[in-house]
Formats: sequence, structure tokens, C-alpha cells
Amino acid sequence: MASEENRRITDVGTLKALAHPLRANLYRLLCVERVATASQLADHVDEAVSLVSYHLRKLAEHGLIEEARPQTTDGRERWWQPASDGVSIRDEDFRGEPAKAAAHLAATRLFHDQRADRYHRYLDERPTWPAEWNTASVDNESWMRLTPAELTALKRELEALLRKYDEQGRAAEEAGGTEARQHVALYVYGFPFRV
Repeated sequence: MASEENRRITDVGTLKALAHPLRANLYRLLCVERVATASQLADHVDEAVSLVSYHLRKLAEHGLIEEARPQTTDGRERWWQPASDGVSIRDEDFRGEPAKAAAHLAATRLFHDQRADRYHRYLDERPTWPAEWNTASVDNESWMRLTPAELTALKRELEALLRKYDEQGRAAEEAGGTEARQHVALYVYGFPFRV
């Protein structure tokens, strides 16, 4: 059973395991699907089942995913689930050593590029979504002058708000409320910059 808390990644080995492009996509898909087999995930990423199985085992070696209770009676299927509610990767855990900092920077860039790719796909597909989804979609920028403490407080409030809506949506879905429900990605970046 997956824990309900984010797993904080503090070691370079686990960070590198997750920062592989296919593994990062598989991890995200597994978080969305909650439980899946390598075959099901392979269909989503258009890769061979054997390759997906290999990368799932690598994620499991680092404790990012774990075997799940079988969802069918087919004993040949191996089911997987995230080992935690998500992951947390903090800059402070990778400072000090150039190799650690470089691994953190490379991983952060990969994750950002993958997020941007997903948003670009939405933009390309926007004409195929119903008007209410396009109206509900969010794309805005905010320019503020904050202290590090204020940005930290804002981050915590946003995380709590996101958790609230995620829990609310999952509970409604478990109660049968699947009408008009879709997967939604929300990316929030907050960072200092100089003009």
C-alpha cells in the first residue's frame, strides 16, 4: 500500500533513476493511473513491454514504485503503484557538491521540458476539447515582490489547496462521480528573477 506522503529524494542515485526521460514519464503515468501493469503503461508510451518492465524495476529498486495488489486473477500480470503520494526534490539537498548540483539541475531541466511538452500537446489539441474545458484551463503569470519567507508561505498554501482539490476529486470519483471528470495537470513555478 502506498504511503500518503510525498517521498523526499535526497540522494543522487534515486534522483538519476527518476530523471531518465522514460522513467519520469512512467512514474507520472503510474501516479495518474494509480495502479497499472507494464503492458498497460507500454501502450501509453509506445514502447516495448520488456523495456517498460526494465525501467519499472529500476524505479522499484530506488523505492519510487512498488508492487501492487493484483487487479485481476491473471497471475502472470505484475501490477505496480507509486510507493508514495508523490516525490519532493529540494535544491537544499543537492547543494555543496558540484556533481550533486549538476544532477539536480539536469533533472530539474528534464522535468520542466516534459511539463512544457505536455502543455504544448494540450495547446495543439485544444480545438478538440469542449469549450467548458478550454474556459476552465488556466494560463496566467503573476509578478510579485516577495521575501523568501513570503514565497515559502505562498508555496505551502498552494500545496495545501492542491491537496484539498485532489482529495475532493478522488473521493468524488470513488463515490461514482466520474461524469465530466478528466486528468488535469497544474504546474506552478515560483522563483526569483532580476530585471
